Amino acid sequence: MNISRRHLTGPLPVLGLIAVGLLGARAAQALTADEEAVAKRLEAFRAAQFAADAKAFDGLCAAELSYSHSDAHIEDKATFIKNATAGKSKFLSLEYKDPTIRVVGDVAIVRFHWVGESEALSDGKKSSTNLAILMNWQKQGTDWKLLSRSATKL
Repeated sequence: MNISRRHLTGPLPVLGLIAVGLLGARAAQALTADEEAVAKRLEAFRAAQFAADAKAFDGLCAAELSYSHSDAHIEDKATFIKNATAGKSKFLSLEYKDPTIRVVGDVAIVRFHWVGESEALSDGKKSSTNLAILMNWQKQGTDWKLLSRSATKL
């Protein structure tokens, strides 16, 4: 069937085209199965940070982890878990805002805006963090593991 301009005039065809356009836009925003799996691991990591959960970190991080802080110091997996669960401070709030996930083969590139507030347990001093985060996750077997993380102060 040939479609001419005559077929595209009037309210019904225009509404149909708008609906198709909106459905196409929604389909383009849907996460793939791998992106959804990474999104779940990302939320599990955020929850582990908030709770200072060493066991959760161990399951979420690759043995080869390279974890870079916003002050440029770098930790391996064992050091990261030890320091993240040392009990020197506690999170009062922690958000991963506007995450983007892009899967390329067995690697996922994740970016988000970190907004957090914590309290030092020694003196009750509160501090806020506002960071741009880049994470790389790698599919190892059937699980996605955090391979590297970098932070930049905003």
